[in-house]
Amino acid sequence: MDSSIIKTPSVLIEEGKNNQAVSETFTANFKYILVGIFFGVVFVKSEVVSWFRIQEMFRLASFHMYGVIGTAVVVATISTLVIKKFKIKTISGEQVVFSERPFNKGNIYGGLMFGFGWAMTGACPGPMYGLIGSGFLVFGVALLSAILGTYAYGVLRDKLPH
Repeated sequence: MDSSIIKTPSVLIEEGKNNQAVSETFTANFKYILVGIFFGVVFVKSEVVSWFRIQEMFRLASFHMYGVIGTAVVVATISTLVIKKFKIKTISGEQVVFSERPFNKGNIYGGLMFGFGWAMTGACPGPMYGLIGSGFLVFGVALLSAILGTYAYGVLRDKLPH
């Protein structure tokens, strides 16, 4: 067996890619469900899942979404700098490692496809759950399409230019 692969009861992990080799139960992951529900409520109340707000953004008719996205970028930048400066570790005590990734033109194509899908449906993948939870069941079609697209990428990944 290859020494760079660690086998655990529930997951196969490549060494160096993900050091979390602990099999977690549903109750251990319940905190993530609570955080997801919290973010869903925040997304709905702040109208960032609103189809109308997203269309306003793509038509350059409102600053609302640009303000939200810009604030998220500033918070993420400050958080990353703090994590790097103070060498903050994860909850499980692991070192947070930021690695440089080489430029890949496939990111441009993927970003364009993501943006076109976002513009056509009025939702990116995260808020789709909030929209479905808010009763906009038509977004189930967009969610299924996103899942199908992810599956298609997985099947075609080795044949695509990277």
